[in-house]
Amino acid sequence: MSVADNVHDLLAPLFQGRGLEVYDLTYGGGVLRIIVDKPGGVSLDEVADASKVASRLLDDNDLVPGRYTLEMTSPGLERPLRRPEHYARAIGEEISVKLGPQVEGQRRIQGVLMGCDDDGITIEEDGVPRRFSFSDITKARTVFEWGPEPKKKIKEKSSR
Repeated sequence: MSVADNVHDLLAPLFQGRGLEVYDLTYGGGVLRIIVDKPGGVSLDEVADASKVASRLLDDNDLVPGRYTLEMTSPGLERPLRRPEHYARAIGEEISVKLGPQVEGQRRIQGVLMGCDDDGITIEEDGVPRRFSFSDITKARTVFEWGPEPKKKIKEKSSR
């Protein structure tokens, strides 16, 4: 098992008991990055608490060799999509996908994620559905679209 798998197996049940999930976990270059989430989003206090708990457990269990930096964060507004379950949760949302060099034609796609299965995804781009296998995708994320700016309220000067 990899370092990331071992850390996930250690932390996932504990976080689940606190109402959090390990959304994603990566280890490389001396950085252990853990992304936690929950339905409705995770607060800064919850991320800080999860970081303290993870740090203590990782020190006690010595799962990460040598020196490393622990980064604990939320997925943010534009969530990374790396595993099939990430895509499944984003169905109906606007996503951006970067395709590998083996794919002919346009390699950056943005559209609505229409479906996901074990082999890949279907994105509707400009009204046209397009199918991509997971092996063709090098990077993907949800796209946060800012709404229209709120109208400014005009304060009336009161006469005295």
